[in-house]
Amino acid sequence: MLDPDRGLSLTIARVVQRLQGSSLHSQLERQARVSLHKPEIKLESLKEDIKDFLKTSGWEKKLQNAVSFPCHPAAPPEHIKEPLAYMRKAQGSWEKRILKSLNSMCTELNIPLAQKRPVNEQKELLNKWNEMGTDEPDLSLFRPVYAPKDFLEVLMNLRNPNYENGEQPSFRNHLGLIQVPLKVKDIPELKEDFSELGLNIGQLGIDDSAQVPPELFENEHVRVGQKVLAEQDSAAAQQYVRQGCPTALRADLWALILNISNQPEDILYYEQLKSNVIQHDLLVDSLIYKDVKLTASNDDYYFVFEDYLYQVCNCFLVRKRKLGMEEYAVFYPPNVNYNSFILSVAPLCFLYHEPSKLYQIFREMYVRFFFRLHSISSHPSGIVSLCLLFETLLQTHLPQLFYHLREIGAQPLRISFKWMVRAFSGYLATDQLLLLWDRILGYNSLEILAGNRITFTKHMKSAVLADLSTLKVMPLLQIFLFATVT
Repeated sequence: MLDPDRGLSLTIARVVQRLQGSSLHSQLERQARVSLHKPEIKLESLKEDIKDFLKTSGWEKKLQNAVSFPCHPAAPPEHIKEPLAYMRKAQGSWEKRILKSLNSMCTELNIPLAQKRPVNEQKELLNKWNEMGTDEPDLSLFRPVYAPKDFLEVLMNLRNPNYENGEQPSFRNHLGLIQVPLKVKDIPELKEDFSELGLNIGQLGIDDSAQVPPELFENEHVRVGQKVLAEQDSAAAQQYVRQGCPTALRADLWALILNISNQPEDILYYEQLKSNVIQHDLLVDSLIYKDVKLTASNDDYYFVFEDYLYQVCNCFLVRKRKLGMEEYAVFYPPNVNYNSFILSVAPLCFLYHEPSKLYQIFREMYVRFFFRLHSISSHPSGIVSLCLLFETLLQTHLPQLFYHLREIGAQPLRISFKWMVRAFSGYLATDQLLLLWDRILGYNSLEILAGNRITFTKHMKSAVLADLSTLKVMPLLQIFLFATVT
């Protein structure tokens, strides 16, 4: 067993390693050098005086915010090693399959994966950067790299080789589509983890309806939110949003939780990415353009953000580019589902209207949460665990519905999988989606998506007869978690 002191030392070392090279690290160094010229800084007590200066000037709070979110990866997702060998092998095979699809498309269409744009095209793209949606290129020959059902088939075929020695699968595993033995939570454990969603605790999305006087909950909740923002405390903001964010405060609270401040160096970095997009033509640029046209452009909520989506998505993908001795060299992020990827950006456009800040917020949301919906892993918030959690809870607590759907040839997971990989974007009304994403940020977990899938599946009949987007997230989720007999 790891010694507690040794474990703490390792944690501190990882935090220090993560902060080194970050913009916050350089800002702290710069402020420490500036403080040397202040008269209150004495040579004999230099260390303590600088620490006091950083504390009184607010930098200590910024440092606390930077280390308060435990899930922020120290390395890109593809570099974080999955502990289970068969999961790593499956993810590697899936990435090779996607790359093969990209290469096949290049061969069929006789176009390169990446090439430098001619100077005249660069000037043209720069001039219409804010009007990219006005183009109508013929992209009919470009096909999706993969569909959600393709990814689901891969997950269904996952097997732990240690369990394939003639052992008979259990009754529950035999009925579900996911056949890997991962530990998932039951209702009592979810109740404990999501205790702030309890029936006796006020919630935005329930207690702010027109039928509830605002003085009973909403007014006080807004006042507390304003105080959290004034304190600039990231941990307090994360705790606060577990009960939902007031619309007027959501953008600032999410930025505080994600430690996004849009400093000049952040804006400069975005401009560098923009410059790379303008200079280089990637195959995925066309895929992004086509998917924006097929999804967001035809959506009643998102069509007005078409130009933002092109800008942010292209900048996010181009950040993987490595410019070296060759004229160009590109690393494609192979685990991106471009359709789901776009719908992960679109809701954020309601909150952030400055492209550089919108990019930063989406980047943090993706590397902390959404990449797990497109990668094969054993993580509790990974797509495999979420699917298994959904099937287990549905079969255990709504067995009649589970068996009925199977009997009519409608496997519940096949129906709901597309909701999951898109984190419900494109299915829920935007206000309901943002209330759901409040809780993802607040609990630092995607597990709440599995519970939401069950409530959707349970009310699927009435939703189909009416409109799926008319469902209210929080009342249904609260009832399932806290009114289910266990």
